[in-house]
Amino acid sequence: MSDEHYLELCDNLVQFENASSVNNVFFDEANKQVFAVRSGGATGVVVKGPDDKSSVAFRMEDKGEVKCIKFSIGNKILAVQRTSKSVDFINFIPDYPHTEFTHECKMKNANLLGFCWTNWNEIVFVSDLGIELYQVFPDKRGVKLLKSHSLNVNWYQYCPETAVVLLSTTVQANVLQPFAFRSGSVSKMSKFEIELPVVPKPAKLSLSERDVAMATIYGQLYVMYLKHHSRSANSGSAEVVLYHLPREGVCKKTHVLKLNTTGKFALNIVDNLVVVHHQSSQTSLMFDIKLKESDSAISTHQPVLPARSIQPCRIPLSGPAVVPSQLPVPCQLCILPLRLRVRAWVRACVFVVRLDLSVDSSSWSVFQPDIIISASEGYLWYLRVKLSPTVKLLHDKSKLMDFLLRRSDCKMVILSVCSQLVEGKQRGSLPVVASVFDKLNQVYKDFLEAEQSYSAAVEAGPTRGGGAHKRPIRSQAVIDQSDMYTHVLSAFTERKGASHKLTIAVLMEYIRSLNHFQISVQHYLYELVIKTLVQHNLFYMLHQFLQYHVLTDSKPLACLLLSLESTYPPAHQLSLDMLKRLSTANDEIVEVLLSKQQVLGALRFIRSVGAHDNMSARKFLDAARQTGDDMLFFTVFRSFQQRNQRLRGNPAFNPGEHCEDHVLHFTRVFGEQALMKAATA
Repeated sequence: MSDEHYLELCDNLVQFENASSVNNVFFDEANKQVFAVRSGGATGVVVKGPDDKSSVAFRMEDKGEVKCIKFSIGNKILAVQRTSKSVDFINFIPDYPHTEFTHECKMKNANLLGFCWTNWNEIVFVSDLGIELYQVFPDKRGVKLLKSHSLNVNWYQYCPETAVVLLSTTVQANVLQPFAFRSGSVSKMSKFEIELPVVPKPAKLSLSERDVAMATIYGQLYVMYLKHHSRSANSGSAEVVLYHLPREGVCKKTHVLKLNTTGKFALNIVDNLVVVHHQSSQTSLMFDIKLKESDSAISTHQPVLPARSIQPCRIPLSGPAVVPSQLPVPCQLCILPLRLRVRAWVRACVFVVRLDLSVDSSSWSVFQPDIIISASEGYLWYLRVKLSPTVKLLHDKSKLMDFLLRRSDCKMVILSVCSQLVEGKQRGSLPVVASVFDKLNQVYKDFLEAEQSYSAAVEAGPTRGGGAHKRPIRSQAVIDQSDMYTHVLSAFTERKGASHKLTIAVLMEYIRSLNHFQISVQHYLYELVIKTLVQHNLFYMLHQFLQYHVLTDSKPLACLLLSLESTYPPAHQLSLDMLKRLSTANDEIVEVLLSKQQVLGALRFIRSVGAHDNMSARKFLDAARQTGDDMLFFTVFRSFQQRNQRLRGNPAFNPGEHCEDHVLHFTRVFGEQALMKAATA
């Protein structure tokens, strides 16, 4: 079943002409482009990339077997290696001469191992005698040497995300020298040594290129060493050792991934997870280096989840025999190591995956960080993590939440886990629920603070360097109150047969967590609490929550309490008390009192807060007349006459107050003489 697999191949595959006797296939790890070269390029070169902009087709002169072919960034300059001494360049910039020119290694007797583009017009030659950084001038059909370093090189690897080249030196090949490139400059980073397994004499080990990979994990560059077990009697299972490689400072061994088995392996990085494919079992293991089991300098990690195979995929058939009703061919994946060292082309890469079809099998190649290519079939896939199956496989919900919060497409899965925790058969204990809420709100708080800092920086003006402020990106891991209310809490409170004690406890735990991180609680969460309490007739608890300010005062909350007066009469006074405490809700309090025909109470209130002079007389007179109490109307009318006398020296109402109808009513009920006496009293 698909739920058993937490790894899959993406649907948006890249198709290219498959490898054959007349067509060679190459892969550029920097631009993620596949080159199909027919007859040395004489009958066509077709380049397929992750999008249409990176795809192109052209022809070039056949000058011998192509060993390596790569475009610079933006498909501006093509570099082709046909010999162990030189690289040919072809310009693809519009309006520039589309001619080919050649450059040889500066170092004599050097054997060119390969090359890497570090910029649109900067390229690094890597030979067995060192590295050479050149600037390419396509308009002048020449290059300029910017920097070179001499040292013996066994093999090399390149990380395009960080523009770092890693060189293997010494006889055992385990002393590695990294170089970082940036805008025409080369930085020699601190070299380090990979610890090889101890083996009985006279056996000798050397570090193989196929056992080392470079990748960026959580924004940091790591060198990953696949350490196989030795043949000694006390040898254990294989492991992956991670060395953190900072741009400045010493490279240190920081993580050890325990594979708990032996055999042949391959590595991918998917969504900051280290995925280790195991050949013999045809399964994959997943590691998250942020899930630390100890605070030691070197963290040891066990697989996050049980070993599982990659989900079988379906390859669409192609060709003239295909009919619309024909189903795709299913396939299954397993990993096989390949010992060839030629770096650039797919059919000779470090690791190969075998694709088991019903009628045929073909070789699949694994590239960093998450790419799998079938050269013989003509497909490129990206490996992906499926988060839904991890919910059932990772039973520790606190650990599961730590795992999910670091994934890129996690929002709906996290909300699903929260729903499962608070209801149904997978209900978690309240401490676990509280822990999960705290983890979510920590991320939520961090984002709110980043937004606040960004807003403050924008108000302060541009930076000293003149650069624009970078707005924080809201990841899917940010689960706000609206998300929780919509997808978890509202549905949780409406389910039938639920324990009201648990329901209230869960709601209050979420509010507690928000308060703990000093996040203002939205009124709709308080409303959900109040409605749940009323639904279960827990009025005593509601009274306590309000009395001890467990529920924060707000105008919407006070209005909700007013609406509950018919069900719970004390709610009216509780609402008024809340509005008084707010001190910014005087108008609302007056409206509430007048709606209850408590006109004198409203009048006394506005006097107590010093708002009598600015209050609308008509509003009070309207309310007094609606009561049908003539003496109440007389009292209110006289009160506002006295206010007018005090403020303007005249008891009459201004035309703008629109009280003419009330003056006539007063005259009809009490007479003209009473009106004059009231004015002079």
